[in-house]
Amino acid sequence: MQKTVSPRAWLRVAPAVTALAWGGNHFIPLMLMYRAIDGYNQLQVDLFLAIYVIGIVPGFLVAGAWSDRFGRKRILLAGLPIGIAASIVLALFSDSIAGMCVGRFLSGVSVAVAMVVGSSWIKELSTASGDGGAGAKRSSIALSLGFGGGAGVAGVLAQWGPAPTVSPYLVQILACVVAFVALLSAVETREPDPAITSLRGDIRIPIALRSRFFRGVLPVAPWIFGASALAFAVGPSLVTHRTGSLEVAFATLATVITLGVGTTVQLLFTPIDRLLRGRSATVGVIFAALGALLLIPAALESNVVAVLIAAPVFGAGYGICMVAGLTAIQSMADANDLAGVTAVFYAISYSGFFLPMILAALVPIFGSTVVLVAVAVVCLTCAGVSLTTRRIVARQPKTA
Repeated sequence: MQKTVSPRAWLRVAPAVTALAWGGNHFIPLMLMYRAIDGYNQLQVDLFLAIYVIGIVPGFLVAGAWSDRFGRKRILLAGLPIGIAASIVLALFSDSIAGMCVGRFLSGVSVAVAMVVGSSWIKELSTASGDGGAGAKRSSIALSLGFGGGAGVAGVLAQWGPAPTVSPYLVQILACVVAFVALLSAVETREPDPAITSLRGDIRIPIALRSRFFRGVLPVAPWIFGASALAFAVGPSLVTHRTGSLEVAFATLATVITLGVGTTVQLLFTPIDRLLRGRSATVGVIFAALGALLLIPAALESNVVAVLIAAPVFGAGYGICMVAGLTAIQSMADANDLAGVTAVFYAISYSGFFLPMILAALVPIFGSTVVLVAVAVVCLTCAGVSLTTRRIVARQPKTA
């Protein structure tokens, strides 16, 4: 039987989710700094971004199943030391490619734990307190505060603070320690279950949910972080010779605008979704397409303003797609499938971080304008596919 808990119980879990998300994103505005200080080239910087995504995969594979077996609290408590270890490695070995790869891999693992276990736990606590409908929004906001706060604080410290390759990581370590203390008194919603013997992860979509997932969620998920990557990785890189010594600060500004708008949109998601009559996911992907088109002047003329105009558009797309996707999977999956389906959703969403590498390979062949137009066309195609899910919702069960 599910426990009845305080309406504020989820606030004990949210700091851990935010602190670990902080550790995943505070690297983003530092990429340009590493090129300047440590001499890394663009390919190596893109490698560090990709290694982070690769680290997320094993976290997604095991975090949900392990939390079903051992309880949510134990696994999320374990994720915080992993996040701390990642920051220590990145702070001490920023001049080593191997060290950076290890640190980014550990960051990915810790963020995966936060996203799968933290999101499921917050959903369960919200349901137990009688406000299950708020679970997706609360999870999304906790993550976005970490993603945005980490990028913003790290960028400011890297541009103007002392020890720019170390101080951003010290802040995240402190945040993890505080979150660990708060988590100790959090209410467990999933008691250990010795009957669960497979710890490889239940990463699957039940047959009964596949039509809704593949039509309504799959076309939307990659553009959550695809939009983000376009905003704060691709956009600032198009105008680096115009931003000069303030390139880190500019990248930070673009990141904060993107994630700030994304968080605001998430807070307002309920009325937005009502206004859009349940078509929020489709509209979110359309925002990503519009943002790609707005970057064309930056690609052609190194137009700094174009990057700043595109950033809030990408932010709106990111925020809407994130909550719409989480809401969809939390409405269709039951308690036994929730962690696994959430893991699939997040794994697909993080594929968007490979977009900068793909664009970097295609631009020399086709040119920036053609590539950005192609991105917009793919976005619009995905938006069209996502609309078809409205025709099958009525005849699909909400649970497996």
